[in-house]
Amino acid sequence: MIAWLDGVFLPLAEARVSAFDRGFLFGDGVYENVPAYSRRPFRLDEHLRRLQHSLDGIRLANPMTPDAWRDLLNGLIARQDFDDQSLYLQITRGAPAEGEPLRDHAFPAAARPTVFAYAQPLRTATAGQKAAGVCAVTAADPRWQRCDIKAISLLANVLMRQQAIDAGCAETILLRDGFLTEGAASNIFVVADGLLLTPPPSPHMLTGVTYDVVLELAAAHGMPHAVRPVSEAELRAADEIWMTSSTKEIMAVVRLDGATVGAGVPGPAARRMDACYQQFKRDVMRA
Repeated sequence: MIAWLDGVFLPLAEARVSAFDRGFLFGDGVYENVPAYSRRPFRLDEHLRRLQHSLDGIRLANPMTPDAWRDLLNGLIARQDFDDQSLYLQITRGAPAEGEPLRDHAFPAAARPTVFAYAQPLRTATAGQKAAGVCAVTAADPRWQRCDIKAISLLANVLMRQQAIDAGCAETILLRDGFLTEGAASNIFVVADGLLLTPPPSPHMLTGVTYDVVLELAAAHGMPHAVRPVSEAELRAADEIWMTSSTKEIMAVVRLDGATVGAGVPGPAARRMDACYQQFKRDVMRA
């Protein structure tokens, strides 16, 4: 696979950064994931806006223009030998310049941002996995107050994801002050009495592009829905629970903390939304 590092395309295995890069020492950086279907990046403008929001949140100037990002990602896509791709790009504050402290919490005065990008095959859930659904566990949300920044310092998410793996489940669903926020690596929707619910964007969650697509499809296909706070009680009493992301797409949670969700199989709303999503992929994402 071919990567891009600070202006140069090179084999991924040859990509190297300084041991004093602030991304390595402090997690001082942000990232973005962009799915590409049939070699076409999906909703790139929206992803670049979210990237800019994250950069603004950590007070780091964007090292590239939107056109430069498009050229970089299209060049990266063209150099891979697979069509459906997951594009990862990361910007850190870089390493301090000569003469500056090697490890100081304060921003270095003269650091040059490190920009890195690579592509890997985009692997989504299989039909069999979607038909079976998955299990999830819940946990108190231990993260900081700016989860809307797509920061590379993801230790809390790593620990929550491992909690799910240790329980033999696919996801940990996070709760803060009695309300649903999101999954460790997904957005969460619930269905209650035919109404699709999901929490509104806030500093306590990172809204995904798939989150936006699901809401657009619900509106386009006449599915009753509301974006509002969802209580823990509503989550646990839901007829259906979904996790969504560009790789999970629409994945039904059929067991939560060992308790059956609904009938214990993906519900009718999840099946309908997944059918709409797959049609949207054919008509729009690959168009």
